[in-house]
Amino acid sequence: MPTAVKDIHLTKGWPTLKGSLNTPQDGPWEEDSPVTARLREHGAVFVGKTTTPEIAWKGVTDSPLTGVTRNPWDLSTTPGGSSGGAAAAVAAGMGPLATGTDGGGSIRIPASFTGVCGIKPTWGLVPHYPASPFGSLAHTGPMTRTVGDLALMLEAVTGFDPRDWMAMPTPAPGLGDVRLHRDPEALVRGMRIAYSPTLGGNSVDPEVARVVADAVTVFEALGAHVEEAEPGLPECRRDFEVLWNSGAAKATEHLDGRQRDLLDPGLREIVEEGLSFSAQDYLTAMATRMDMGKRMGLFHTTYDLLLTPAMPMTAFEAGVESPPRLAGQRWTSWAGFSYPFNMTQQPAASVPCGFSEAGLPIGLQVVGPRHSDGRVLAACRAFELARPWADRRP
Repeated sequence: MPTAVKDIHLTKGWPTLKGSLNTPQDGPWEEDSPVTARLREHGAVFVGKTTTPEIAWKGVTDSPLTGVTRNPWDLSTTPGGSSGGAAAAVAAGMGPLATGTDGGGSIRIPASFTGVCGIKPTWGLVPHYPASPFGSLAHTGPMTRTVGDLALMLEAVTGFDPRDWMAMPTPAPGLGDVRLHRDPEALVRGMRIAYSPTLGGNSVDPEVARVVADAVTVFEALGAHVEEAEPGLPECRRDFEVLWNSGAAKATEHLDGRQRDLLDPGLREIVEEGLSFSAQDYLTAMATRMDMGKRMGLFHTTYDLLLTPAMPMTAFEAGVESPPRLAGQRWTSWAGFSYPFNMTQQPAASVPCGFSEAGLPIGLQVVGPRHSDGRVLAACRAFELARPWADRRP
C-alpha cells in the first residue's frame, strides 16, 4: 500500500527534519520509529515524507523548511496541522494511507479540514519513539480516506516496542475487523451516545453546527440512544499551554542564539513563554489533567461515546496561525474541541460528515473512554456506511 510518513517519524535511510532548518540533514538515519517499523513489516511502500510545522508545534502547516502547505479542496486555505501534509496527501490521492501525530488535535484538525479520516488512539496503544518533547500529550495514529482503511492501519501499527517505556502491551487482534461490517445498525444499536454541540461553550460556525447536528441524527436512526449532554470539563486552555509550551522549550533547549533565530517566529514566542513556567505551574496543569480524566471516566459510565464537531469552522486562509476573527491569537484559541482529549488521553476520531456551501469539508468528532478504540471505530464505520463520502474528491 502506498503510504506517506509524517516528517516527525524516523524512517530508516531517509532524513527526518521535523520541518526545521536546525535539523542536520546528513543523519545518520539508521532506525525506524515504531509506526514506520510496523508498516514496513506489513509491506507498506513508503512514497515520501509529509510536511509539518516546525517540531509539530501548531494546528496549521507551514514551516521555515518547507513553506506553506495547502488544502486540496481550496488551495487558498490551510489543510490544518500539524499533520497537514499527511492529510493533504491523502485527500489529493497521493496514497491511501499516511501516518500522523496528535498532541492537541494534530490528526483531527487536518482530517476535518481536508475531508479524510483520522484517529488519535488511546495514549500508548501505538508506541511513540523517539519520545515526544510534548510528553504524554502526544499520540501517533493513522490518517486514511475511509474508516475501513483507518481500522486496518491502526491494527497494523499497534504493538509493544521496548523503546517506548510507557507503551501498552500488544492488543489482541481484531481492531481492523470493523472494516468487514456491512450493517451499520449492528455496529451502534443500543449504544448510549452523548452529543455536545459546543463542548462547554466553544463558538461554532452556524453552517458547521447545522451539518454536525444533522450527522448526529444518523446515530438515532441506526438505533442508538442519543441525547444532548455536557461532560462538564473545566476550562483547560491555560493548563494545556503550560504543558505544551514547556515541551517546546525543552525541544529547543540545545539551540544556540543563531539557531534560535532560524525558528518559526511563533514557535520562538511559545518557547520563551515555556521557559517562564515554574515546576509548580507544570504540576498544577497536571492536576487539571487528572481531574479531567476523572470527570470523563465517570461521564463514560453513563455514555458509551461522545459526539462533537471536530472543528468549530471550516478551513481558513493558508499561511496564518488563526482565522481572521482570532487574528493574533495562538492556534489553541480555535482548537477547543480537540486538545481537551489529549489532556485525558482518550481515543478520538474525526470523520467527514458533510460540506459547507463553499465546498469545504466538515468533520464529526467521535470520542470514547480510554481503551475503547474499537468502539470509536465501530461508530465511525457505521456512519461511513450510512453516509458514504469516499467517492467525493477535491
